[in-house]
Amino acid sequence: MAPLKFCANISWLFTELPDFHQRITAAAAAGFQAVEAAWLYDYDLQQLQRAREAAGVELVLINTPPGNLKEGDLGLGAVPGREEEFRQGLDLALKYARALECKRIHLMAGRVPMGSQRKAVAKEMEAIFVQNLKYAADILSKEGITGLIEPINTRITDPRYFLDSPHQAAEILEKVGKPNIKLQMDVFHWQIMDGNLTQNIQKYLPIIGHVQVAQVPARNEPDSPGEIDYSYLFNMLEKLQYQGYIGCEYKPLGSTQEGLGWIRGYSTHS
Repeated sequence: MAPLKFCANISWLFTELPDFHQRITAAAAAGFQAVEAAWLYDYDLQQLQRAREAAGVELVLINTPPGNLKEGDLGLGAVPGREEEFRQGLDLALKYARALECKRIHLMAGRVPMGSQRKAVAKEMEAIFVQNLKYAADILSKEGITGLIEPINTRITDPRYFLDSPHQAAEILEKVGKPNIKLQMDVFHWQIMDGNLTQNIQKYLPIIGHVQVAQVPARNEPDSPGEIDYSYLFNMLEKLQYQGYIGCEYKPLGSTQEGLGWIRGYSTHS
């Protein structure tokens, strides 16, 4: 069996350092061969390019821009009336992905608009999301890039997020019908919303394009106290021959470096 491949999410790890280019360097020094990040758009693209090339790491995932965070946006993919802004955000993400040789983009669904009831707008938001995902799929396919959609739990993290379960995501992917749009499995969110991790992973593995991990409920290192037996899950992913990356998207209990002991038994990250 091929060893699992882990990447450092530098939006969450190495935050002891203020800038992403410094975190890229730190991740490489810690033994990571790949990194991922949420939003890089406030940082100089050429500086990020130089840092990535100097460190010799792969950038495996970025998110589309969130929209206006101050006004409550967290992605625009399914938000009514924001289709043009979604396309503009996709263009910006593509610019960074091309320059940084990143082959996966998380196409963020966004939140149910303030003042709206989820049930009242669910069908409209799904239709908009499907339309936007089909548009993105055609653009991304020309670049050899995979688009990803990620369910985010609505019980703890974000009560208004539109896409909140793997089952909902799988139904949307079926309606999109594009092979380069896949499911991003964040085990933290899946456990909170649905549990049943063994069967859900086995069922959806063929459409999973990326995995992220953190312990539940505190979102710390996978070996910290919590609900999930990651030793079991990692062994299962190996047996299922999962070939993609596993993003370390968690809040270190102490320094990032001190919390990396768990990873050495599972991967060739170093």
